[in-house]
Amino acid sequence: MSTVSTTPAVSTAPLITKDRVIDWLGIAPFIIFALLFLIVPTLYLVVGAFLTPEGNFTLKNIGDLFTPTILSAYWISIRVSVASALGGALIGFFLAWAVVLGGLPTSVRSTLLTFSGVASNFAGIPLAFSFLATLGRTGLVTVFLRDWFGFNLYGTGFNLLSFFGLTITYMYFQIPLMVLILTPALDGMKKEWREAAEILGASNFQYWTKVALPILWPSLLGTTLLLFANAFGAIATAYALTGSSLNIVPILLYAQIRGDVLHNANLGYAIALGMIVITGVSNVLYLMLRMRAERWQK
Repeated sequence: MSTVSTTPAVSTAPLITKDRVIDWLGIAPFIIFALLFLIVPTLYLVVGAFLTPEGNFTLKNIGDLFTPTILSAYWISIRVSVASALGGALIGFFLAWAVVLGGLPTSVRSTLLTFSGVASNFAGIPLAFSFLATLGRTGLVTVFLRDWFGFNLYGTGFNLLSFFGLTITYMYFQIPLMVLILTPALDGMKKEWREAAEILGASNFQYWTKVALPILWPSLLGTTLLLFANAFGAIATAYALTGSSLNIVPILLYAQIRGDVLHNANLGYAIALGMIVITGVSNVLYLMLRMRAERWQK
């Protein structure tokens, strides 16, 4: 009587093939770039935050983050980031809603999305110069309001080189970023959901409060968190616009890198670590909410 062997077949396919090597070579530049400019510097900052200038382990750098000057910088940065994120999210939501569900012509949608793609990346010194040339003390709008309508904008207490002015400037790239990210979520809203709600007798207000907003809420909250992280790490626009008159964390860290104003390079690493933690938490929450929102679009 013959027996059938039950020994599992061993695959003889080579683990390393020519195609697999080519695939890895294709992403090698990205891996090298990420290691050199993201992962290794981040690890260097994390380690340095817990060391003294002599190389000994210490928690003093972390404790010094709670000094009044540094705490004030973090608080102002958080306030600017929250204000610009909420303002950008609110205005961006209504713009995205208007072009997707508002019945506007297709040309308006394509124009807005194209402009949003450009404006969301328009920051730094050019953006600061644009706002100074527009809303500065001798800016175009300021002079126009003064000469033609007798309205002194700066007489009302407005100051572009302030918390409010920096928030408005940040919103220039926050609003289009909100439009770009939220438009696909609005496109994913199925007509069948509204039709089902109307068949059941729901009003437009009930549809939005009971159906649409609960579905869009993860996308709205996640994108707002992304806008917060985007503003919290911005430095070029703030520095070019306000110089050192507004003590926010990126400017404080920039001054520390350039001139060791805190007289402790490792304290600068700790400040950077604090920024990494705050933006990292915001981005992780954004990714979690994005995965939750994508379940409705499948």
